[in-house]
Amino acid sequence: MRLTRISGLACCTALALTLAGAAQGSLEVGVTEDAGKALDGGVSFFASLNDIGLTANRVSIPWDAANPAAIQSQAEIEAWLPQAQAAHTRIIFAVSPIEARGMTSSPAAVPQFAAFVQHLAQTFPTVKDYVIGNEPNQPRFWLPQFDPAGKGLSAAAYLPFLAQSYDTLKAIDPAITVIGIGLSPRGNDLPNAKSNASRSPVRFLRDLGAAYRASKRTKPLMDELAFHPYPSTSRDSVTTGYVWPNAGMPNLDRIKQAIWDAFHGTAQTPFAEPGKTYAKPLTFDLDEVGWQVGILPALAALYTGAENGPTTDEATQAQIYGDLIKQAACDPTVRLLSFFHLTDELDLRTWQSGLMRADGSHRPSYDAVKAMIALTHGNCQAASTVWAHTTGVVSPFASWGSLSKPQKLTRSRWSFLAGAGEEATFRAGIFKAGPVKAVLGRRLATGRPNPVLGATGTIKAKGRVVYLPIRKLKPGRYVYAIRMVSTMNPQRITVLSSKTFRVGSSRK
Repeated sequence: MRLTRISGLACCTALALTLAGAAQGSLEVGVTEDAGKALDGGVSFFASLNDIGLTANRVSIPWDAANPAAIQSQAEIEAWLPQAQAAHTRIIFAVSPIEARGMTSSPAAVPQFAAFVQHLAQTFPTVKDYVIGNEPNQPRFWLPQFDPAGKGLSAAAYLPFLAQSYDTLKAIDPAITVIGIGLSPRGNDLPNAKSNASRSPVRFLRDLGAAYRASKRTKPLMDELAFHPYPSTSRDSVTTGYVWPNAGMPNLDRIKQAIWDAFHGTAQTPFAEPGKTYAKPLTFDLDEVGWQVGILPALAALYTGAENGPTTDEATQAQIYGDLIKQAACDPTVRLLSFFHLTDELDLRTWQSGLMRADGSHRPSYDAVKAMIALTHGNCQAASTVWAHTTGVVSPFASWGSLSKPQKLTRSRWSFLAGAGEEATFRAGIFKAGPVKAVLGRRLATGRPNPVLGATGTIKAKGRVVYLPIRKLKPGRYVYAIRMVSTMNPQRITVLSSKTFRVGSSRK
């Protein structure tokens, strides 16, 4: 939420099915915008949404821990909601604290926040969708992120707010949709960073799952997962993702796997996948996404301040926004795609990603989104994507080099290249040839019998050279092998081995 923005074995494989044109449950396209309540009570705002074909509006409801029962701008909301109903626009309340420490500064915060959510739902009974919190993996919105020892704190501290809000809202009306987290796409996992010490989305979900399991809770936390798949910079293309453990629009499978790792086997259902039956699988609410655009020189006087980062041009933004709708419509786990904003913020230090410029004129993206909604009606126009969790390490690989010729009988630094699409610990070694992969796996796991040469370590989410001890091997037949264990879920294990190679001239 920008309140005032100042692949070896592939995990989560996207399988292209021959279902071109098949309906996907109709993606809903909306906008994340608070400014629609101003001026004429939302009349012109909802007219624009109707013209484009946008059917949802996510609005911010700030919670002040210093005045925990007050609904800010209550009269304004009361006057504005009937306009939303008349325009057939689904309203989503995103409830989050004004201050980053608003939810952690007092033990009373959890019941006070739950009471506020209850008050909201009773005051505005027509609103049936609630996002609880906003980017708690970012220090701008949630503190503290880490303890003095560097352990992540934010997910465990956020858990009771989501859990009690879920229980409170469901007690009022079981049909209310509780949407969790509002997860930022990025985090540096650096407790001692000079700025923005934050938690990556994958690790935040791992922490949340651990806290949920430790709580012994027997009810879900959320019906949907709010995720903000912004690009790393607005100069990125729609297909440019993030390096693990961060994630953007092209990396939704990474988030799905993280949810599965964190919650499978609990009352919190993961995302749907082939062969799995869930009464109510988790779905995505992509309730913030946007590419910032450079301001036209003729309109520069309408904006203030200095730009806060790289921007794209208007034509590129229009192409990207159309592509985002097509991509999301072909993923049946995505319920909503919401653009941030409809109209630019005036301060260049904030966010200029709107379908409309500051003067209300239409960017090319306005017409591009309108045309794509009219074309697709929220349905997939190409091949549907289907996700399935992996039980091994994500995208493991190993390159053993040339093993076709006998290796020399010298005191050598034995090594090979290995990597994965995520972080994993490993045990690796050279073994006497013979054992099948299952035996290698047990040997690498237990160290019995020890490999002829061995090494342990951690593989980051890319390749590295695995060095084994410098030693002269006896003549004979050998194999390389490596056992990788995901650090996000130690039950996910992959063993890879090379073909047999010879050292010296022996053919034994």
